[in-house]
Amino acid sequence: MPSRFVVPQFIEEENKIFLSVTTRQFLIVIIAVVVEIIVFRISTSAFIVSIFIFFAPALVLAFVRINGQPFHLFLLNIIQSFKRPNLRVWNKNISLDEIKFQLEREKNAQRKPIEKLAFKARPVSSRLIELALIVDTGGMYKGE
Repeated sequence: MPSRFVVPQFIEEENKIFLSVTTRQFLIVIIAVVVEIIVFRISTSAFIVSIFIFFAPALVLAFVRINGQPFHLFLLNIIQSFKRPNLRVWNKNISLDEIKFQLEREKNAQRKPIEKLAFKARPVSSRLIELALIVDTGGMYKGE
């Protein structure tokens, strides 16, 4: 009897801490709150500004999903697409030796006579049924 393995399921799903908050979301919010507390202790006016500069983007990174992807993956995809060139040009300089080789190969291909291809006769339907039975039984049925 073949051994059986447990196949993990839901590997794309993140672990939840409570309700629908994942570990990643929880850590992002905790770090943002700690930074905001530190800024509040330093200056109240800087606290109000840092909410818009730091806390709001942290909440967006934690909870916003675009096309089913977390926002940080969406940002990475945007950055990668801006790094790639819009126009791709293949500029290959072909040497004279490569041109001669290609022409010689084409001449040799034209000189060879066309050989007739041998075709196998199609199996009759009873043979197909027997082969299907062998495959379905995993080789236990040997055939006649």
